[in-house]
Amino acid sequence: MGCSVDDRSWERLRNAAVRVAQSAYAPYSGLRVGAAALVVDTPDAEGRTTGDEPWVVVGCNVENASYGLTLCAECGLVSALHARGGGRLTAFACVDADGRPLAPCGRCRQLLYEHGGPDLLVATADGVRRLAELLPGAFGPLDLPAPPRTPDPSVGAAGDPPPTEAAPPRGSVAP
Repeated sequence: MGCSVDDRSWERLRNAAVRVAQSAYAPYSGLRVGAAALVVDTPDAEGRTTGDEPWVVVGCNVENASYGLTLCAECGLVSALHARGGGRLTAFACVDADGRPLAPCGRCRQLLYEHGGPDLLVATADGVRRLAELLPGAFGPLDLPAPPRTPDPSVGAAGDPPPTEAAPPRGSVAP
């Protein structure tokens, strides 16, 4: 990818993350988390994109009384990404409501990997790092086997056309 992100863009991401953290639903922990990412178009099979400028997508955490159903801010961000039509994450920032950087948890690193890849730039308390540094040896879509081909319903098992509707029994009158 080799994406370069300037200081102004990082500030824009941090500010967007702080703003969206105010919308977090965190009645149990009190930790309001906001996430923001810079998005570029995903090229189609021929390598074409719309040519649109990169845009920012945001998400916030949503807690649940059962704790295990709590959604991290990164989950909301990826949902918003796909609600808008998708794209590729190129730079990512996650902060608390006061703007302090927060590291994505392991599950969220995996989620970010799926939508940004190993070269996704992540703002951390120690500076900007590639996601590959935060999630070495990541499992991704390329590690899965190719999906099985769906049989063409218009061709029978031996290459014969599919059976047609059963003919009415002899001696009966067709409708």
